[in-house]
Amino acid sequence: MTQNNSLLTRRNALRLGFVALAAGVASCASKPLPVALNLPGADQTAAALPLVNALRAKHGLPPLSIDPAATDAALYQAKRMANLKKMAHLIGFGDDFGRRVKASGVKLPAAENIAEGQRSVDAVVHAWINSPHHLENMLGPYTGLGVAVSPGFGPGQMPYWSMVLSRI
Repeated sequence: MTQNNSLLTRRNALRLGFVALAAGVASCASKPLPVALNLPGADQTAAALPLVNALRAKHGLPPLSIDPAATDAALYQAKRMANLKKMAHLIGFGDDFGRRVKASGVKLPAAENIAEGQRSVDAVVHAWINSPHHLENMLGPYTGLGVAVSPGFGPGQMPYWSMVLSRI
């Protein structure tokens, strides 16, 4: 074997090893780490529920109920986004919405709406209503709701919001 072929073989072996490692990490189904539990956060489900249920009633849909598991999942996501100062459903390599909410006890199917910057429950719910995809989630075949906010930390920090819709 020539030196060039040997070098190519080693590179290919390294690539395959990395792919195998990445696949193993991505398939890990452990409970999410409580990365943001030290941040403040607040359950806003009771304040959001009448707004969401009024919207659903306008569309002839049954009302939602408070789902404590969805509330836990929403609070976890709001704190996680505030901790990282990043509004995103998926944060980091191997993040998985289904695994994340199931770890909080949410029954699937479920959906999540997120937002950043709104200063009140009314403002965030209306922002979601004015967004076609978020509106579709709120009018979906769900029975449970959890809504939370984390104000984050530091000067000028904007609030991070999460809504989890579930089946209870």
